[in-house]
Amino acid sequence: MRFATFFALPKKIFMIAVFSALAIPLAQAQTETVLYNFQGYNDSQGPYAALTPDGKGNFYGTTSFGGENAYGTVFELSPNGDGGWNETVLYVFAGRTADGCFPYGPVIMDNKGALYGTLSFCGPTENGAVFKLTRAGETWKETILYNFTGGADGAGPTSGLIMDKAGNLYGTTTYGGATNGGTVFELSLSAGKWKEQTLYNFDGSDAGLVMDAAGHIFGVGATTVFELSPKGNGVWNPTVLATFPPSRDGRDDLQGTPVLDNSGNLYFTRSLGGTHTSGAIFELIPGKNATWTRKTLYSLEGGDDGENLQAGLMLDSAGNIYGTTVSGGLFSWGTVFELIAPAGAGSYKHKVLWSFDQTDGESPYGTLSFDNKGNLYGTTVYGGSAHVGVAFELTP
Repeated sequence: MRFATFFALPKKIFMIAVFSALAIPLAQAQTETVLYNFQGYNDSQGPYAALTPDGKGNFYGTTSFGGENAYGTVFELSPNGDGGWNETVLYVFAGRTADGCFPYGPVIMDNKGALYGTLSFCGPTENGAVFKLTRAGETWKETILYNFTGGADGAGPTSGLIMDKAGNLYGTTTYGGATNGGTVFELSLSAGKWKEQTLYNFDGSDAGLVMDAAGHIFGVGATTVFELSPKGNGVWNPTVLATFPPSRDGRDDLQGTPVLDNSGNLYFTRSLGGTHTSGAIFELIPGKNATWTRKTLYSLEGGDDGENLQAGLMLDSAGNIYGTTVSGGLFSWGTVFELIAPAGAGSYKHKVLWSFDQTDGESPYGTLSFDNKGNLYGTTVYGGSAHVGVAFELTP
């Protein structure tokens, strides 16, 4: 996704659901439950990002729009004890120079319960910001850690952050930097102030980052998969691991935050790539002498199979892969899918776990989350009772 896409999408919220939710369980083996229907103004609207669990049964997330200022919110979902869920808006962004606006990425939580995230626009120079929310009694206090200038430091952060063991934050910007294609940045706390350092200038992406146990960072640009290796004293060594040509319509379509397994294999998606140009899932396998082998795990067929991979992937302990498509499926409004890992040297098997029909959600852009029982949680940007998005649970 690029910014031009973001502001065209909300026009769809006025579409009317035309399919009956009663027909879905007959065609689908899993059970989907809408945990919350977002309500738009004075509540929240348009959740693009994943839900972040706190380990206590609660989830935290962002909406890109909504709230009384219409600039987006941070919210909490918590079980109410009666089988339902309560939604609480924790913070409403003021927009413009006040703090920031339009959080498209998820939040992360530190070991003290503080939340961190990015704002794609607004701020003093309208180039976005990194924020922190800290609980203060019954309310939450926002602190802007860094305002982007749009120059060498980048502009328009639309993905989430990662945090290392020392508490440093890492993320990406979609624009700015040496070539105006975006940056990878680090924020580190020193003497009570956060300092920004640009680690890498790349070819444009709104995908997030992943870090391995050795502190190496992996990410995707518009057409490249890259690794940043720490060299000490704030120096990072960039390596391009794989390069892809533009997709069927000339767009750059590596999407979603990559994910690592315990063996160091890297998994990522291409939104409209693959044999059928409907999207594909790839694996990069590390080898000797710093070489990587690329493997296509599955190419979506479009239609009922799903189409358009925008989110990152999730892995379970058995090596199965889970993800979402923005469109396609039984009703054309997106899917949740599983790639079942082969027992031996065979191929992954693709299974559509759920097809959205608008009444229960439409267009899931965010990465999925797990609970400790293996249930899947996520959000859709549109659909639901108010047509402005839902939070959902999918159970086997």
